[in-house]
Amino acid sequence: MKDHFGRTIDYLRISVTDRCNLRCIYCMPETGVTSMSHSEILTYEEILRICRVMAEMGLRKVKLTGGEPLVRLGLADLIRQIKAIPGIEEVTITTNGMLLKEQLPAMVEAGLDAVNISLDTVDPELFEKVTRIGNLDKVMEGIMAAVDSGIKVKINCVPVTAEKDNFVRMALLARDYPIHVRFIEVMPIGYGREFEFHSEEDIRRMLEREYGSFIPYMRKLGNGPSHYFTVPGFKGKIGFISAISHKFCTECNRIRLTADGFLKTCLQYEIGQSLKSIMRAGCTDEELAARIRETIDMKPMSHHFLEEIGDEEHRSMSQIGG
Repeated sequence: MKDHFGRTIDYLRISVTDRCNLRCIYCMPETGVTSMSHSEILTYEEILRICRVMAEMGLRKVKLTGGEPLVRLGLADLIRQIKAIPGIEEVTITTNGMLLKEQLPAMVEAGLDAVNISLDTVDPELFEKVTRIGNLDKVMEGIMAAVDSGIKVKINCVPVTAEKDNFVRMALLARDYPIHVRFIEVMPIGYGREFEFHSEEDIRRMLEREYGSFIPYMRKLGNGPSHYFTVPGFKGKIGFISAISHKFCTECNRIRLTADGFLKTCLQYEIGQSLKSIMRAGCTDEELAARIRETIDMKPMSHHFLEEIGDEEHRSMSQIGG
């Protein structure tokens, strides 16, 4: 699939639920947000139909996310069925890790290729402050189980504190284990607008003072826009996803499917179209493919997070799909 700017679109991030078992401070209020009813979210059959149609159009990689995807029952079966679709090369998940240890064996058996764990600190007090109701021990058990399973493991860290010690301790996971730790610039979406911005340069300077010079790693690791560095003595890599300070829109290969079936072209914008509405109205696969092509043609050239725009996304990250 090609968009109007010649970019290959072969990566779909699917939010399987808007529900979450944490209340992270940059994602939602302490009381949570009103969840969709079960009838509003896509069924697994509808998700599989979209994946099949898009695979015929060139889709190759699928990321399952939320909310928190592991709170929805039957995720391993969904992974197995997506992996069975001709053309799909990789299925991965992004999770907060709270339920990972228990569910990982079934997902690995189903063909899961990799897991990204969202973890912003390994300090128990700060973890409790950031997540409000999380259990750091359970998350760490999930991470270690993923490492032991042999699948690819990445940590996604959103820098919500300026404390150098937090970044240094997070990087230790890449030193001690075959884990890639990525630092993600906080996105000015929803509650993320309220947090201080820490650029890639700021974090890298802090880490290099502690661990020495970073060596650019030129090979690609994974499906997304992260770029990586090798650090002497580290088993894993240190990566950065820097949508604000290092805009990567010209290489964007992804679109997003929200839990209620809205095909979204860019994180910042509300631009997109509902696939659920036409499927539940009885559309053919050809009509569904046409709607998907129309939506991809709407994909903007780039985001403009540092500028005022008229059609900016107003939902929180948990409602969009992280």
